[in-house]
Amino acid sequence: MRRWIQILIGGAVCGVIMLVICFQSLGDGFLHIYYLNIGQGDATLVRTPGRQYILIDGGPGDAVLGELAGVMPFFARRIDVIVLSHPHADHLDGLIEVLERYDVGTVMMTGVSYGYKGYERFLELIEERGVNVVFVNGGTDYALDDVVLDIVYPLESLAGREFENVNNSSISLRLLYGKRIFYFSGDLEIEGEEELVASPLDLRSDVLKAGHHGSRTSSSEPFLDLVQPQWAVISCGVDNQFLHPHPETIAHFQKRDMTIYRTDLDGRVDLWSDGNEIFFGN
Repeated sequence: MRRWIQILIGGAVCGVIMLVICFQSLGDGFLHIYYLNIGQGDATLVRTPGRQYILIDGGPGDAVLGELAGVMPFFARRIDVIVLSHPHADHLDGLIEVLERYDVGTVMMTGVSYGYKGYERFLELIEERGVNVVFVNGGTDYALDDVVLDIVYPLESLAGREFENVNNSSISLRLLYGKRIFYFSGDLEIEGEEELVASPLDLRSDVLKAGHHGSRTSSSEPFLDLVQPQWAVISCGVDNQFLHPHPETIAHFQKRDMTIYRTDLDGRVDLWSDGNEIFFGN
């Protein structure tokens, strides 16, 4: 009798686990964006309403792995799209860790030439695992489960090009879901922003992921006047050596009555949206 009771209990537990897994596999109808707390760097995970995952940059080191474990179900081992804004270590190194541990569907990148061993390893892993690669320019759009990645920068192909300041090769994109738009700047500096300001592109967005960790070299006032964000999220490390974010950048945001979130003060910044409203919270 005891053995049968144990079998029944075991079966019930397995059933509950399967129900939990099935429930977690279903979408909840919301877009979720997690601005991950990975120190002095950038990494953002997007979960679409149908539970597909987009990882925009990976931060330095392997801190991204712990953050992903905190927001993804334990059984989720696939990242559908990775976006590498540019090949600086504080955006790239965590993506190496992800490529080694997760099934990755597509990598979006510029393909610039840059002499960094971590970048070489990143490219090797993409080839070894047969990952689909999309080299982007300002005409690239990528749709995934009612979410559209609208690439606004670079304005033209940069594949194979070298940059004295590789920050200015950064992918900048708008993520569109319903009536709401979320802007990701990478480390694009004022020179790149000036190109965008001079272009006919529509940059209006509700939430701005501040460029270059809140440095004064990004988030210029003409650029902000075109984007017109209500919220800003700054990804930077506690007491970082660069003193990011810069007071001038904070003043630009405050001047426009923007609500500011910072990973150095707030930790991971979570938001979700039904395409109409935007909510922040953990």
